[in-house]
Amino acid sequence: MICTDFDLQLFGEGTHCRLYEKLGARVIEHAGIKGVCFAVWAPNAERLSVVGDFNHWDGRRHPMRPRGGSGLWEIFIPGLQQGDLYKFEVKSRYHGFLAVKSDPYAHLSEMRPNTSSVIWDLSRYEWHDQKWMATRKQWQGLNSPIAIYEVHPGSWKRKDDPIGMRWLSYRELADELVPYVREMGYTHIELLPITEHPFDGSWGYQSVGYFAPTSRFGSPDDFRYFVDKAHQAGIGVILDWAGGHFPKDGHGLSFFDGTCLYEHEDPRKGEHQEWGTLIYNFGRNEVRAFLLSSAVFWLDKYHVDGLRVDAVASMLYLDYSRQPGEWIPNEFGGHENLEAVAFIKQFNEVVHLEYPDVLTFAEESTAWPQVSRPTYLGGLGFDLKWNMGWMHDMLEYMEKDPVHRRYHQNNLTFSLLYAFTENFVLPFSHDEMVHGKGAMLSKMPGEYWQKFANLRALYGYMYAHPGKKLLFMGGEIGQWSEWNHDWQLDWALLDHDYHRKIQAYVKALNKLYIEEPALYEVDFSWEGFQWINFHDVDQSVVSFIRRASDPSDFVQTVANFTPVPRDGYRLGVPVPGFYRELLNSDASCFGGGDLGNAGGRYCEPTPWQGQQHSILLTVPPLAVVLLKPDKEAQSSA
Repeated sequence: MICTDFDLQLFGEGTHCRLYEKLGARVIEHAGIKGVCFAVWAPNAERLSVVGDFNHWDGRRHPMRPRGGSGLWEIFIPGLQQGDLYKFEVKSRYHGFLAVKSDPYAHLSEMRPNTSSVIWDLSRYEWHDQKWMATRKQWQGLNSPIAIYEVHPGSWKRKDDPIGMRWLSYRELADELVPYVREMGYTHIELLPITEHPFDGSWGYQSVGYFAPTSRFGSPDDFRYFVDKAHQAGIGVILDWAGGHFPKDGHGLSFFDGTCLYEHEDPRKGEHQEWGTLIYNFGRNEVRAFLLSSAVFWLDKYHVDGLRVDAVASMLYLDYSRQPGEWIPNEFGGHENLEAVAFIKQFNEVVHLEYPDVLTFAEESTAWPQVSRPTYLGGLGFDLKWNMGWMHDMLEYMEKDPVHRRYHQNNLTFSLLYAFTENFVLPFSHDEMVHGKGAMLSKMPGEYWQKFANLRALYGYMYAHPGKKLLFMGGEIGQWSEWNHDWQLDWALLDHDYHRKIQAYVKALNKLYIEEPALYEVDFSWEGFQWINFHDVDQSVVSFIRRASDPSDFVQTVANFTPVPRDGYRLGVPVPGFYRELLNSDASCFGGGDLGNAGGRYCEPTPWQGQQHSILLTVPPLAVVLLKPDKEAQSSA
């Protein structure tokens, strides 16, 4: 009916990337009659029916017809409309298996714990983000500023109703989260997975609905409203996409037609023991087409600007979190999952072919080469990779008492040995704020003022360091307690001076980051970075230069990671003139002691640290100072 022979060919080849236009529940008019066409893939079904309120959940009422040997089943049911509930009743050829399954391609599901799929027509929403979509490419280039606010929509903020604290809806998030992100100066919002999932505690990473925004926060049109409002505010939206595994819930994909259809039959390839989830059979063409279609779906129907692929390492390695004997080597005897590697490459090729101005991100924690290099050069094809090594090194360094940091300077500097091997994002993500790891502020050593000063120094160093930026919600207000997905952020902290000022500091960092091309234009090449001094171990001070695509446009950074102010600290600078203090993390408006350089200093003709000139600075304790030559002051002098 809807699926043409060409669709069936592409589906069988694993190259169909718009199956959501063919499978699932489609509101259509057929032969002048309005209704819904249902289609689902279940090649090992003996009988397959659509059940719902409209037929009293009786599988005998609306049996589907098989489409040749394709494994697809179809039926048109007149009179059905948006909002009707349905499922598929599957009777297998094997094992006497009979189950009622949710639609893998459903556009909406019931609120958990209910599991029915909901008919929804995606053709009705009217978008208002044409300006953003027409110019999106210029905001998402690798030479653009990208500062991401990572958000779990169920716990960013909650609303106090008579029945108790509840989630914000997508529309309420559009009206509250979007203005907040714009005010804070972030360029993008990244949402933890909003694909439908049965278990709140999985944070969305154990999805059963790869084509459905979770009904916890509203309807598909409500989520479109959220994306639309973000775009109208000039903010991109990135979705966390978890295509590496899925849960075993009986209404979902597991054992879908009485066989291991989406997953491997052998648990040594088909199950993540530590998560209790199943692994997709990436070697099966129809499974690849399902996943590719999910990726394209969010870009097409929801205008999403980027996809962050979760747990890429778990896909790449057959022995991921497995002991010897618990995994099966590939055909060459290695531990690489060759089928998953091929899928990841295909995923990135398809996304960038269909939507060249969209970004893909890899959360990949190993040394797999060329993650963010094009597939035609042998890479996996992602645009950007999370720099997990930098994140762990920096947190390990910052958690140490400053008196011991002199022995761990390598934690600060090691990242520059590999900083340009990939296109990196520097993340302080949700994973570092849970399971006893503590919130960002609580990780910092020292007494009260030192904790805030350490955190400001860490964020300042992050924004000066090569790489795009990502900060999980709560980090910008100095949250003390680690993230709790069942509650909201501690917004009451903003009643206190130090917390308001750390928020103001993050806002200032974002503003400066976007204003200074030297901090973002050349993130992935040595042309954009130059060490001045990384040998000052005894004082735990490092200094470096960031350059824009125009090398004469640069910002100089000096960071002091001890609570001892450095008066008369001589810093080598490349050109003569007046150096203006762009940012001082010790400024009183950020909660510091206001120790600094009165807005800037003139340099001297004294060669130092390999430079022809130098400047005498006061470097505040536990602080980062960013300087830039003031061309107006130089010309007037």
